[in-house]
Amino acid sequence: MPAPKLVLEDVTKTFRANDGTPIPVLTSHSMTVADREFVALLGPSGCGKSTLLRIVGGLTPPETGRVVLDGEDVTGKPGGGRAMVFQTFDLFPWRTALGNVEFGLEAKGVPAAERRQKSLDYLRRVGLKDFLDAYPHQLSGGMQQRVGLARAFAVDPDILLMDEPFGALDVQTRDVMQDELLSVWEADKKTVLFVTHGIEEAIYLADRIVVLSPRPARVLSDVAVPFGRPRQELMKTDPRFIELRREIGEILKRGDA
Repeated sequence: MPAPKLVLEDVTKTFRANDGTPIPVLTSHSMTVADREFVALLGPSGCGKSTLLRIVGGLTPPETGRVVLDGEDVTGKPGGGRAMVFQTFDLFPWRTALGNVEFGLEAKGVPAAERRQKSLDYLRRVGLKDFLDAYPHQLSGGMQQRVGLARAFAVDPDILLMDEPFGALDVQTRDVMQDELLSVWEADKKTVLFVTHGIEEAIYLADRIVVLSPRPARVLSDVAVPFGRPRQELMKTDPRFIELRREIGEILKRGDA
Protein backbone atom coordinates (compact mmCIF):
# COMPACT_ATOMS: atom_id res chain seq x y z
CA MET A 1 0.00 0.00 0.00
CA PRO A 2 1.45 3.44 -0.94
CA ALA A 3 2.28 5.91 1.81
CA PRO A 4 -0.42 8.52 2.53
CA LYS A 5 -0.13 11.88 0.81
CA LEU A 6 -0.89 13.77 4.03
CA VAL A 7 -0.51 12.69 7.64
CA LEU A 8 -1.58 14.59 10.76
CA GLU A 9 -0.09 13.17 13.95
CA ASP A 10 -1.60 14.06 17.35
CA VAL A 11 -2.24 17.71 16.45
CA THR A 12 -3.53 19.91 19.27
CA LYS A 13 -4.47 23.57 19.37
CA THR A 14 -5.75 25.85 22.13
CA PHE A 15 -6.63 29.52 21.82
CA ARG A 16 -6.87 32.03 24.68
CA ALA A 17 -9.81 34.28 25.46
CA ASN A 18 -9.16 37.94 26.30
CA ASP A 19 -9.11 37.06 30.00
CA GLY A 20 -6.60 34.27 29.42
CA THR A 21 -9.11 31.42 29.66
CA PRO A 22 -7.95 28.51 27.49
CA ILE A 23 -10.26 27.53 24.61
CA PRO A 24 -9.33 24.04 23.38
CA VAL A 25 -10.00 23.71 19.64
CA LEU A 26 -8.24 20.49 18.62
CA THR A 27 -7.29 17.66 20.95
CA SER A 28 -4.84 15.00 19.73
CA HIS A 29 -6.18 15.01 16.17
CA SER A 30 -4.75 12.43 13.76
CA MET A 31 -5.78 11.59 10.21
CA THR A 32 -4.40 10.56 6.81
CA VAL A 33 -5.33 11.54 3.26
CA ALA A 34 -4.37 9.39 0.29
CA ASP A 35 -2.88 10.72 -2.93
CA ARG A 36 -5.59 12.16 -5.23
CA GLU A 37 -8.25 11.63 -2.58
CA PHE A 38 -10.99 14.25 -2.07
CA VAL A 39 -11.71 14.44 1.67
CA ALA A 40 -14.35 16.67 3.24
CA LEU A 41 -14.05 17.92 6.82
CA LEU A 42 -17.65 18.24 7.97
CA GLY A 43 -18.79 19.71 11.25
CA PRO A 44 -20.78 22.48 12.95
CA SER A 45 -19.68 26.11 12.73
CA GLY A 46 -16.89 26.93 15.16
CA CYS A 47 -15.81 23.33 15.73
CA GLY A 48 -12.23 23.85 14.56
CA LYS A 49 -12.43 22.78 10.89
CA SER A 50 -10.85 25.96 9.56
CA THR A 51 -8.19 25.93 12.28
CA LEU A 52 -7.28 22.39 11.28
CA LEU A 53 -7.05 23.41 7.63
CA ARG A 54 -4.83 26.39 8.48
CA ILE A 55 -2.56 24.09 10.46
CA VAL A 56 -2.28 21.80 7.43
CA GLY A 57 -1.52 24.86 5.30
CA GLY A 58 1.22 26.00 7.69
CA LEU A 59 -0.62 29.27 8.43
CA THR A 60 -1.36 28.39 12.07
CA PRO A 61 1.19 26.44 14.15
CA PRO A 62 -0.13 23.60 16.32
CA GLU A 63 0.84 23.35 19.96
CA THR A 64 1.80 19.71 19.62
CA GLY A 65 1.89 17.18 16.81
CA ARG A 66 3.06 17.49 13.25
CA VAL A 67 1.90 17.71 9.63
CA VAL A 68 3.65 15.47 7.10
CA LEU A 69 3.22 15.95 3.34
CA ASP A 70 4.81 13.40 1.01
CA GLY A 71 7.00 12.20 3.86
CA GLU A 72 8.29 15.71 4.72
CA ASP A 73 7.51 17.48 7.99
CA VAL A 74 5.86 20.77 6.94
CA THR A 75 4.52 21.77 10.36
CA GLY A 76 4.24 25.53 10.62
CA LYS A 77 5.73 26.06 7.16
CA PRO A 78 3.38 27.69 4.62
CA GLY A 79 3.67 26.97 0.91
CA GLY A 80 5.59 23.83 0.02
CA GLY A 81 3.11 22.38 -2.44
CA ARG A 82 -0.07 23.53 -0.68
CA ALA A 83 -2.57 25.96 -2.19
CA MET A 84 -5.52 27.43 -0.29
CA VAL A 85 -8.91 28.67 -1.45
CA PHE A 86 -10.85 30.67 1.13
CA GLN A 87 -14.51 31.61 1.50
CA THR A 88 -13.55 35.22 0.81
CA PHE A 89 -12.29 35.58 -2.73
CA ASP A 90 -8.97 37.25 -1.79
CA LEU A 91 -8.29 38.53 -5.29
CA PHE A 92 -5.95 41.45 -5.89
CA PRO A 93 -8.26 44.33 -6.88
CA TRP A 94 -5.58 45.97 -9.02
CA ARG A 95 -5.05 42.84 -11.14
CA THR A 96 -7.28 41.50 -13.88
CA ALA A 97 -8.67 37.97 -13.77
CA LEU A 98 -5.71 36.86 -15.87
CA GLY A 99 -3.28 38.78 -13.69
CA ASN A 100 -4.68 37.20 -10.53
CA VAL A 101 -4.27 33.68 -11.90
CA GLU A 102 -0.77 34.48 -13.10
CA PHE A 103 0.31 35.76 -9.68
CA GLY A 104 1.12 32.39 -8.10
CA LEU A 105 3.02 31.26 -11.17
CA GLU A 106 4.89 34.56 -11.22
CA ALA A 107 5.89 34.03 -7.58
CA LYS A 108 7.22 30.58 -8.52
CA GLY A 109 9.38 32.10 -11.25
CA VAL A 110 7.49 30.55 -14.17
CA PRO A 111 8.48 32.30 -17.44
CA ALA A 112 6.00 34.92 -18.70
CA ALA A 113 4.84 33.05 -21.81
CA GLU A 114 4.33 29.78 -19.93
CA ARG A 115 2.44 31.34 -17.02
CA ARG A 116 0.19 33.28 -19.40
CA GLN A 117 -0.66 30.14 -21.37
CA LYS A 118 -1.36 28.11 -18.26
CA SER A 119 -3.48 30.89 -16.75
CA LEU A 120 -5.46 31.25 -19.96
CA ASP A 121 -6.07 27.51 -20.01
CA TYR A 122 -7.46 27.40 -16.46
CA LEU A 123 -9.62 30.49 -16.94
CA ARG A 124 -11.13 28.86 -20.01
CA ARG A 125 -11.74 25.68 -18.05
CA VAL A 126 -13.75 27.58 -15.42
CA GLY A 127 -15.76 29.42 -18.07
CA LEU A 128 -14.07 32.82 -17.92
CA LYS A 129 -12.40 33.05 -21.33
CA ASP A 130 -14.42 36.21 -22.09
CA PHE A 131 -13.42 37.93 -18.83
CA LEU A 132 -9.63 37.73 -18.92
CA ASP A 133 -9.21 41.51 -18.66
CA ALA A 134 -11.97 42.10 -16.11
CA TYR A 135 -11.07 43.37 -12.65
CA PRO A 136 -12.55 41.76 -9.52
CA HIS A 137 -15.08 44.56 -8.97
CA GLN A 138 -16.44 43.84 -12.44
CA LEU A 139 -17.08 40.17 -11.63
CA SER A 140 -19.89 38.51 -9.70
CA GLY A 141 -19.14 36.52 -6.55
CA GLY A 142 -19.31 33.23 -8.44
CA MET A 143 -17.00 34.55 -11.15
CA GLN A 144 -14.51 35.78 -8.56
CA GLN A 145 -14.48 32.35 -6.95
CA ARG A 146 -13.88 30.81 -10.39
CA VAL A 147 -10.79 33.01 -10.65
CA GLY A 148 -9.74 31.74 -7.22
CA LEU A 149 -10.15 28.14 -8.35
CA ALA A 150 -8.17 28.76 -11.53
CA ARG A 151 -5.41 30.45 -9.54
CA ALA A 152 -5.18 27.53 -7.09
CA PHE A 153 -5.11 24.80 -9.75
CA ALA A 154 -2.73 26.72 -12.01
CA VAL A 155 0.19 26.47 -9.56
CA ASP A 156 -0.10 22.66 -9.72
CA PRO A 157 -0.21 22.12 -5.93
CA ASP A 158 0.48 18.79 -4.26
CA ILE A 159 -2.63 19.32 -2.16
CA LEU A 160 -5.49 21.80 -2.43
CA LEU A 161 -6.94 23.15 0.83
CA MET A 162 -10.42 24.65 0.52
CA ASP A 163 -12.07 26.49 3.42
CA GLU A 164 -15.82 26.67 2.71
CA PRO A 165 -15.06 28.22 -0.68
CA PHE A 166 -18.72 28.40 -1.71
CA GLY A 167 -20.16 29.43 1.66
CA ALA A 168 -20.70 33.09 0.66
CA LEU A 169 -22.51 32.25 -2.57
CA ASP A 170 -26.25 31.91 -3.18
CA VAL A 171 -27.65 28.40 -3.50
CA GLN A 172 -27.87 28.34 -7.30
CA THR A 173 -24.36 29.73 -7.76
CA ARG A 174 -23.01 27.31 -5.16
CA ASP A 175 -24.46 24.34 -7.07
CA VAL A 176 -22.86 25.58 -10.29
CA MET A 177 -19.52 26.11 -8.55
CA GLN A 178 -19.56 22.60 -7.11
CA ASP A 179 -19.88 21.24 -10.63
CA GLU A 180 -17.13 23.60 -11.86
CA LEU A 181 -14.82 22.32 -9.13
CA LEU A 182 -15.58 18.70 -9.93
CA SER A 183 -14.97 19.30 -13.62
CA VAL A 184 -11.51 20.76 -13.02
CA TRP A 185 -10.72 18.17 -10.34
CA GLU A 186 -11.69 15.27 -12.62
CA ALA A 187 -9.12 16.49 -15.14
CA ASP A 188 -6.29 17.14 -12.64
CA LYS A 189 -7.10 14.69 -9.80
CA LYS A 190 -5.44 16.79 -7.10
CA THR A 191 -5.53 15.75 -3.46
CA VAL A 192 -8.18 17.94 -1.81
CA LEU A 193 -9.03 18.70 1.81
CA PHE A 194 -12.35 20.54 1.76
CA VAL A 195 -13.96 22.23 4.78
CA THR A 196 -17.75 22.50 4.83
CA HIS A 197 -20.69 22.44 7.22
CA GLY A 198 -23.05 21.28 4.46
CA ILE A 199 -23.85 17.57 4.55
CA GLU A 200 -25.16 17.48 0.98
CA GLU A 201 -22.13 19.36 -0.33
CA ALA A 202 -19.76 16.94 1.42
CA ILE A 203 -21.48 13.87 -0.03
CA TYR A 204 -21.68 15.34 -3.53
CA LEU A 205 -18.02 16.34 -3.72
CA ALA A 206 -15.98 13.98 -1.58
CA ASP A 207 -14.63 10.44 -1.66
CA ARG A 208 -14.55 10.40 2.13
CA ILE A 209 -16.12 12.53 4.86
CA VAL A 210 -14.48 13.09 8.24
CA VAL A 211 -17.31 14.12 10.57
CA LEU A 212 -16.17 16.32 13.46
CA SER A 213 -17.78 17.08 16.80
CA PRO A 214 -18.40 20.54 18.29
CA ARG A 215 -15.27 22.21 19.74
CA PRO A 216 -12.89 20.78 20.74
CA ALA A 217 -13.10 18.85 17.50
CA ARG A 218 -12.85 15.10 17.61
CA VAL A 219 -13.66 12.60 14.86
CA LEU A 220 -17.20 11.30 15.23
CA SER A 221 -17.12 9.19 12.08
CA ASP A 222 -15.04 8.57 8.95
CA VAL A 223 -17.50 7.90 6.14
CA ALA A 224 -16.69 6.49 2.70
CA VAL A 225 -18.98 8.00 0.04
CA PRO A 226 -20.52 5.11 -1.97
CA PHE A 227 -20.78 6.90 -5.32
CA GLY A 228 -18.51 6.66 -8.32
CA ARG A 229 -17.34 9.46 -10.57
CA PRO A 230 -18.02 11.60 -12.43
CA ARG A 231 -20.72 12.98 -10.15
CA GLN A 232 -24.01 14.26 -11.50
CA GLU A 233 -26.75 16.38 -9.94
CA LEU A 234 -29.20 13.49 -10.32
CA MET A 235 -27.36 11.51 -7.62
CA LYS A 236 -28.86 13.87 -5.01
CA THR A 237 -32.21 12.15 -5.60
CA ASP A 238 -30.74 8.66 -5.19
CA PRO A 239 -32.22 6.90 -2.11
CA ARG A 240 -28.65 6.04 -0.99
CA PHE A 241 -27.73 9.73 -1.08
CA ILE A 242 -30.81 10.69 0.95
CA GLU A 243 -30.16 7.93 3.48
CA LEU A 244 -26.50 8.85 3.87
CA ARG A 245 -27.47 12.48 4.39
CA ARG A 246 -29.85 11.37 7.14
CA GLU A 247 -27.25 9.12 8.78
CA ILE A 248 -24.60 11.85 8.85
CA GLY A 249 -27.16 14.30 10.22
CA GLU A 250 -27.84 11.86 13.07
CA ILE A 251 -24.11 11.48 13.75
CA LEU A 252 -23.78 15.28 14.04
CA LYS A 253 -26.76 15.48 16.37
CA ARG A 254 -25.37 12.74 18.62
CA GLY A 255 -22.06 14.58 18.68
CA ASP A 256 -23.72 17.34 20.73
CA ALA A 257 -24.56 14.87 23.47
